[in-house]
Amino acid sequence: MPCYGCQLKQFIRTRPTPLSNTNNVACHGKILTRCCIFILLSLGIAQTALPQLSSAASPGTTGTTDTTGQPPVPPPPNQATVERPDFSIKIPRINAPSPGDYDITSDFQESEGGITHLHGHVVVELSDATFKADEGDYDENTKIFKGRGNISYRNYNHDEIIYCDRAEYNTETLVGTFYHVRGYTKTKVVARPGLLTTAQPFYFEGVWAQKIEDRYLLHDGIITDCNIPHPWWVLHSNLFDIVPGDRAIAHNAVFHLHRVPIFFFPYFYKALKKEPRKSGFLSPEAGHSSQFGYYAALGYYWAINRSYDLTYLATDYTSRGIAQHLDIRGKPTQKTDFNVIAYGIDDHGTATARKAPGASVIGLVKSDLGDGWIARGNLDYLSSYLFRQTFSGSFSEAIYSTTNSAGILTKRFDYYTFNTLVSRNQDFLSTTPGDAITIRKLPEFELEGRDRQITSGALPLWFSFDSTFGLYHRVQSTAAANGANYYQSSQFTPRGDLEPAVSSSFHWQGFSIVPTFTMHETFYGQSLVNTTTVVSSALNRTAPGMNVDFVFPPIERVYNRKTFLGDKLKHVIEPRLAYDYVSGVDNFLNTLRFDQTDLLADTNEVTVGLTNRLYAKRGDTIKEVLTWELAYKRFFNPTFGGAELPGQRNVLLPGIDFTGFTFIDGPRNYSPIASLVRIFPRDGFGIRLQADYDPLYRRLVNSMFTADARIRKYFFSLGSNLLKPPAVIAPPSNQLVGQIGYGDPNRKGWNAAVQTVYDFRLGYQEFAVVQVTYNTDCCGFSGEYRRFDFGAVNDTQYKFAFSIANIGSFGSLKKQERLF
Repeated sequence: MPCYGCQLKQFIRTRPTPLSNTNNVACHGKILTRCCIFILLSLGIAQTALPQLSSAASPGTTGTTDTTGQPPVPPPPNQATVERPDFSIKIPRINAPSPGDYDITSDFQESEGGITHLHGHVVVELSDATFKADEGDYDENTKIFKGRGNISYRNYNHDEIIYCDRAEYNTETLVGTFYHVRGYTKTKVVARPGLLTTAQPFYFEGVWAQKIEDRYLLHDGIITDCNIPHPWWVLHSNLFDIVPGDRAIAHNAVFHLHRVPIFFFPYFYKALKKEPRKSGFLSPEAGHSSQFGYYAALGYYWAINRSYDLTYLATDYTSRGIAQHLDIRGKPTQKTDFNVIAYGIDDHGTATARKAPGASVIGLVKSDLGDGWIARGNLDYLSSYLFRQTFSGSFSEAIYSTTNSAGILTKRFDYYTFNTLVSRNQDFLSTTPGDAITIRKLPEFELEGRDRQITSGALPLWFSFDSTFGLYHRVQSTAAANGANYYQSSQFTPRGDLEPAVSSSFHWQGFSIVPTFTMHETFYGQSLVNTTTVVSSALNRTAPGMNVDFVFPPIERVYNRKTFLGDKLKHVIEPRLAYDYVSGVDNFLNTLRFDQTDLLADTNEVTVGLTNRLYAKRGDTIKEVLTWELAYKRFFNPTFGGAELPGQRNVLLPGIDFTGFTFIDGPRNYSPIASLVRIFPRDGFGIRLQADYDPLYRRLVNSMFTADARIRKYFFSLGSNLLKPPAVIAPPSNQLVGQIGYGDPNRKGWNAAVQTVYDFRLGYQEFAVVQVTYNTDCCGFSGEYRRFDFGAVNDTQYKFAFSIANIGSFGSLKKQERLF
C-alpha cells in the first residue's frame, strides 16, 4: 500500500500550482504566517482524485524499509491510532535524575565493551523525559541509547509524547532520531474573541523525526488537532520544522479538509508565542454586497521592529472603488504606546446610490512621563456622516453621528490636579455636507482642588474648587439645533471660570445634612446677540449657588423566608431630599455654549427621591436583586431666570442633570417623574427599565427597556426605545432591538443567532443579521446574512468563514461582525 504522504505528492504533481499568496494572520499580528503561494483546488477536481486516496484519515507504521535505504514508509491506518494523553494531569517525578544524569532499568541486562544490552520493559529516566521500549542498547562511550519495539518517549517540560518503532537518542547532546513516529503535543490555547479554541492536543505522525535539543524535524508527516482516526482536517508536509513555544514551519504543505486537498503552501509559518509578531500576508477575503458589488481584499502585516508594526489592507469594491485600511501600532518606550487606524475610499457611487467618498481616522495614545505627569489622547476624525453611514460594518457604528477627539496632560499632586486639554467635538446633524456643530478647545487649562478639611469640631468645613481658562471656537450650521440660524465664534474666544466651594456636614440620630455653597464666576471674551450674532463684547457672570442634601436613615426589614431569589430577603427604603439654588445668571441667552459650564441657569428647586432596594442572601453571598429609583423635581423659578425660550428646545443644566433627556420647552413648575428599575433575579438574567412620565402632557415621554437572559446554551436580548417628547424638543422614536440565539463560539455542533432592529414609526426593518455556525471538534464553518436599510444605506451582504481551532479564521466574516 502506498503511504499517505506519497499519495498526496502524487496528487499534487498531477495538478499545476499557480502563484498566489495566503496565510493565517489575524488582525494586529496575533496569529501570523508567511506564505508565498496560494491555490484553491475546486471540489470537482478534488473529487476526481479521491479514488487515489486511502479512505483512512491517517497513516501508521509497518516497520518496513524500502530498497533505496530511505526511512521506512507509514503503516496501515488501523495501526496508527495511539491513546490521547491528558496533559492537564501532571505526572509526579519525585526521584527524577538530575540534569545530565540518567537511570536505566530492564528485565534483563548484559554488558559488552561498554555497551549494555537491555531486554524486556526497558525504561530510561532522564531529568525531563522518559524512554520506554521492548529492548535496547546503551553505549557508555557515545552516550547513545538505541531502542526497538513499542517505543514511547515523553517530554515533561514541553508536554509531548512520541510513539515509534525504532529510536536513537544521545543523552548528552539531546539529539535523537525516531522512525515511524506518531504522538501528541500540548496545544497552546490563547483565547481571543472570534477565535475557535480547543484544549485537545495536536496529533502528529511521520516517516521519521529528529530532535535536536529543543527543535524537532518531522519528515513526510501530518499534524492535526482533530479526533483520530477520522480528523476533519490534516496538514501534510514534506518537512515540519518546530521549535516549541517559538514557531512552526511547514515546507510544501497541503491542507486537507475531510480528505479533500484544499490549499497548497510551499512555505507555511505559524508563530507559537503568546504574542506572535511576524511579517506576512493577511488572509485574502472575498464576497458580494448588493450595494458594493463583488469585492476582494488583500493585506499585509509588517512587524517593523520590536516596538512598531503596521497592517495594510486594500479592498476592491467593483461597484464603488478601492478602500484603504491602515493600522499602525507602536510602543516607543516602556511607558508609552499608541495605535492609529485610518480608513478611506474614493467612492464613485452607483446609479442608485450617492457618491460617499471620505475618510475616518481613530487613534489612542498614552504615556507616563514620570514625576506624576500622564499624557493621554484619542483621535476621532470623520470627513462626512454620509461616508460613515455608507461604509460602516455595523448598525451601531453607522448611526453614531458624533466624533470626539481630545488630548490631555495631567499632573496630580497633594490635593490638586492640573490638566491641559485640547479637543475637537463634532455633531453631524444630517448627511448634508457641513450640517454639523463643531466645538474646539485649543487649549484649555484646568486646576482642581479636591475637598480638604479646613476646620473641625462643631462646624466642620471642607474647601474645594474648580477653575478653567481656555481658548474656544464654535461653528453651528444653519440646520443645527432644530432650525436655529448659523453662527460662528472667533477662532480663539477666551473663557475663564472659577468655582470655589465650601461644604459642611451635620449628623443627628441617623439624619445628615450636607450643605454646600458655591460661587460661579465666569468671564467670556465674546457674547451672543439675538441668538444669531456673535459680537466682541465681553460678558461676565457671577452666580452664587447653594445645595443642601438631606440624608434620611434607611428603613429596613428582613424576611427570613426562602424564595427562588435566595435563603433570606432584605428590603431597604432610602428617602432622598435635596435643595438647589442658583441666582445671578441674567445673561443666559447671550452666552456662547462650549460645554456644560455654559448651561448653568438660575434655579430654585427641590428634588424628592425614593429608592427601594431588595437584597437576597444565598449561602454566604449577598446580592442586590432589585433596585427601583423614583425622582421628581419641583421648580420655584419656572422661567429659570429668563433662560428658557417658549416653544423650542431648551438645554439647561437643571434639566439635563436629572434624567439625561431635555424636557424644558417653556416655563416649568415641575419635572417629569423619573423611574428607573434594575432587576437581577438570578445569574444570567438582567432587566432594566427607565421611564419618564410627564404630568404636563399626561403621558410617558421617554421609556427605554432592556432585558438579557442566558439559560444554558440559549441566550436572549430585547431592547425598546419609545420616545414621545413634544415635537419642538425632538422627533418621536419607536425602535425595537432584539437578539436570540443558541450556542457559543466553541460549542460543538450547530449554533445560531438572529439580531434585528425594527422601527415601528417608519414601519420597516432597519437592520438584520442571521448567523449559523457548525463547529466540529477542531474546526468550524460560519455563514452570515446581513441586511441594512436606513438613511443612505440599502445593502444585503453574505459572509462566510472557516475557522481552525487555535490557529485562525479564514473568510469574509470578521470577528467584530459575529453575533457570538
